[in-house]
Amino acid sequence: MECLVCRDLERSYDAGLREYRDAISSAYYTVSKKLAAVKNVDMERARYELSEHRLLCFFASRICALSQERGMSPGLRRPAA
Repeated sequence: MECLVCRDLERSYDAGLREYRDAISSAYYTVSKKLAAVKNVDMERARYELSEHRLLCFFASRICALSQERGMSPGLRRPAA
């Protein structure tokens, strides 16, 4: 089960990848490669944001699962002894 942010970032990456593929396959690409380079940077940025969020999202879900197993509320911490 993915969170909404993961889904939105994945859509953004997919859109960037499509735009990049369109840019390199267009006739304009032979004249100027700048547009394709910009699209590539946008696509890579979206991919990086997605991978970073998935890493954080994975750890957050693991912490919530572990705290629920121990009977603790995910937002509360055990008081220091």
